[in-house]
Amino acid sequence: AMKAKITLTMIVVGLTLLLAATASATNGDNLIGVGPISRAMGGVGIASPQDAISAVFSNPAAMCFGPYCPASQFDFAGTLFMPHVEARISRANGEVTAESDEKVYAIPAIGFSMPMGDGSDWRFGLSAYGVTGLGVDYRGTAIDNPKGFDFSGQGKGPFAPLVAGEFTSLQIMKFAPAVGYALSSNLSLGIALHIDYSSLDLRNGSSFGYGFGVQPGLIYKPIDNLSLGLTYSTPQSVDHENVNDFDQDGTLDDLELEAPQQFGAGIAYEFSKVLVETNLKWINWSGAAGYEDFDWDDQWVFSIGAQVEAVDNLFLRAGYNYGENPLKTHDGFDGSFNPATGRPNDAVDVQGTTIPRYYYETFRMIGFPAVVEHHLTLGAGYHFTERLGIHAGYVRAFEKSVSQKGTDLYGMPVELESTLSEDSIEFGLSYRF
Repeated sequence: AMKAKITLTMIVVGLTLLLAATASATNGDNLIGVGPISRAMGGVGIASPQDAISAVFSNPAAMCFGPYCPASQFDFAGTLFMPHVEARISRANGEVTAESDEKVYAIPAIGFSMPMGDGSDWRFGLSAYGVTGLGVDYRGTAIDNPKGFDFSGQGKGPFAPLVAGEFTSLQIMKFAPAVGYALSSNLSLGIALHIDYSSLDLRNGSSFGYGFGVQPGLIYKPIDNLSLGLTYSTPQSVDHENVNDFDQDGTLDDLELEAPQQFGAGIAYEFSKVLVETNLKWINWSGAAGYEDFDWDDQWVFSIGAQVEAVDNLFLRAGYNYGENPLKTHDGFDGSFNPATGRPNDAVDVQGTTIPRYYYETFRMIGFPAVVEHHLTLGAGYHFTERLGIHAGYVRAFEKSVSQKGTDLYGMPVELESTLSEDSIEFGLSYRF
């Protein structure tokens, strides 16, 4: 009873902290992994996660074969996330550049896994974590210019802003209860329920909503040292009401954003005191509401990681993660307005709202530049006792730029460019009971 009370208290504290979390992420707008062990190993975990957090996040079937089995384990983790974003707009009358306001985001995560009775083949798990997020903050910079275009040419207006998307903030926190069942000593199944709490702010106040989905998974161990994992996540849609006046008609428009369906496969092999795992994921951005509307491409994500017990109870970790930039470029776009009618020569329909092509393109390129591709990861862990361990790590997402050329509202040549790189520091605490 005392153990249960302590565990419940830790969960409540963790969830309370989580409500203040935000994330900025790196495979599209998804974190490469959750928890310091997975993140230090390139985000792997579909075949052989090493803690309760990544077991529920990566593949709930893995709860039956984790290093904590047949005991119970509670994990608390935190990430200090530091994105670095810059934008450049080159027009005939000059170039405007700015850096997004740099923030350090604290992203907590918790998880536990426990047997459902002594000697039971069933396990229950629960994780809560910030998993998705993206955003920029160019407020107060040269890019945040509501008079970027002057159609009188004399400083008298009417005026139009330089860009759309000068401030964006997307945050998704996930609460995931899960169960796993060991069909045999080498085969397990699992499923997690995903409850998403999403917040979107496009400079008109935050709009909140909930989404729901499931994640089934399978683990098969053909031999003791080899583990094969499969997992799938269903699409999870959230409606955000009154987020932005995209068509400038005086009424705030809604926007549906859908976390895309994902397939994942993993292979892990353990020999002596070394664990090596590689994962492959397919993320269906092109079929997800919101991302499809702003022309994101599907993404294949490859990750590989290794863990070695260098000396007794000291674990060293390293990994690599690659996911091709999903944001398509539209070179040659026509962003001009017809001076006779005051209407755009080209416009885009987004969920029933018509957006002028120039502002559609600046919103895509400046407001949501989820473009980094290569990640290098490092970390270490130490077990003080059989029950208590600590973990730390570092993730570097290398700088990536994306640009496209077209015409601005005047019909003059314009080039839009965004550059993104990221650093994060990971830490965690694990306790078995």
